Amino acid sequence: MMRLKVIAVGHLKEPFYRLAQEEYRKRLQRYARVTIIEVADEPVPEREKERTLVKEREGERLLQKASNCLCVALDPGGKALTSEELASWLGREMDAGRGEIAFFLGGTLGLSPSVLRRADLSLSLSRLTFPHQLARVILLEQLYRAFRILRGEPYHY
Repeated sequence: MMRLKVIAVGHLKEPFYRLAQEEYRKRLQRYARVTIIEVADEPVPEREKERTLVKEREGERLLQKASNCLCVALDPGGKALTSEELASWLGREMDAGRGEIAFFLGGTLGLSPSVLRRADLSLSLSRLTFPHQLARVILLEQLYRAFRILRGEPYHY
């Protein structure tokens, strides 16, 4: 069974985001083992130089949680896929024998350049900007939708 890791900066504080995350994680259990790993975030400093350092420290914490797996960075500048294209990509990775895929989600400041360099794929969820907490829920929903598409199971389009 495919293993998916969602490795995110920060904790979901709002109950509605936590409930949505758990609902999609529960739905995904039929298709994959999903682990959600949260690494500590830091307060956002005012100076740009300090922001760069914070982003790098958060990035180091993300990278420590992924080893020997395909890494996907969620980044606004990444490749935009339709749900069907995401399903097709996921299917190809499964067919290639990928045992584990890690998805990196940055915090308020986004992902560090070191995380973006490590990523095998940089993926954009949308050209719109979302709070990083909501991006986590959207990612889980899209992964669930991708598995449904791969299995030919009905899902609202």
